[in-house]
Amino acid sequence: MTHFRITRTSDIPLMGSLYFGVIDRGTSLLQVRPSCGCNINCPFCSVDAGPHSTTRATSYEVELEYLTEAVAEIAGFKGPGVECHIDSPGEPLMYPRFVELVAALRKIETVQTISVQTNGTLLDQKKIDALEAAGLDRINLSLHALDPARARDLAGVDWFDITQVTEAARAVAQSRMDLLIAPVYMPGITDDEIPELIRFAQEIGAGKRFPPLGIQKFERYRYGRCPKGVKVQSWWQFFNRSIKGWEKESGLALRLDPGRDFGTVRKPFIPLTMKKGEKVTVEIKAPGWIHGEMLGVANNRVVSVYNCQKKSGQVRVKIVSTKHNIYTAMPV
Repeated sequence: MTHFRITRTSDIPLMGSLYFGVIDRGTSLLQVRPSCGCNINCPFCSVDAGPHSTTRATSYEVELEYLTEAVAEIAGFKGPGVECHIDSPGEPLMYPRFVELVAALRKIETVQTISVQTNGTLLDQKKIDALEAAGLDRINLSLHALDPARARDLAGVDWFDITQVTEAARAVAQSRMDLLIAPVYMPGITDDEIPELIRFAQEIGAGKRFPPLGIQKFERYRYGRCPKGVKVQSWWQFFNRSIKGWEKESGLALRLDPGRDFGTVRKPFIPLTMKKGEKVTVEIKAPGWIHGEMLGVANNRVVSVYNCQKKSGQVRVKIVSTKHNIYTAMPV
């Protein structure tokens, strides 16, 4: 896999890509993606991340100062009350300057909340103390099972230690930071694990300010992985059979509402710079995230160009999607 570093001098914008930079979905929450490497290999990963990936061609890392300047600009456009959710198509804590990133985001006037999505394998007491001091508000912990063997299978690596992750969870819950446990429910695989995770969250005191749990529905994705035996539910089945049953058993409200539970509100999108169906010329700047893809730049946005044969220079493309300011295109 190629490792590509994105700096201010690379002339690669930090909006337009799903893989790195800033993603604006028209709310007060901004997804901040400093890198996209992953240290585990979950068999249900929606983006085929990790050391055994068969589709990933490139891993990206964004220069800290360049990223925080972009976040400050976009958060300023959004206005007060912004949440910066640091996530990744991988494991965000692999970013070498992660604690510095949190501290830099804390200094942005319009940023109210800073959160991160992590698998917890890189959390220890020293890192937890540093993140607390830097101003992190919430850790969303991707914890899918408590049984040691099953947890190891779901991490996809032999070295995974569930005890280390649960001890980290306890330490976060005891800190000033909040803890939200965010398992992916896989029917037929983790049916017995979800009630145990709910009890664990209650026992350690997760959810001081935000909800203690955010149970996620398993979905199949084009470039994702799907473990054998998993049964994909409809949203009706997920909410009315699974979530309602766990709510009745635990006494907790488990169907989350972004506004009520996280203060997320609608805010204007950063304006589009290209339209779906428009033909533009992009300058190829970097290899793509998956094989057969290249990253081009046009109108101050990154454009993912699929089925692209050119490795450099200009390519004429047709924009096929602009949803959430994420641009994809095909050569014409």
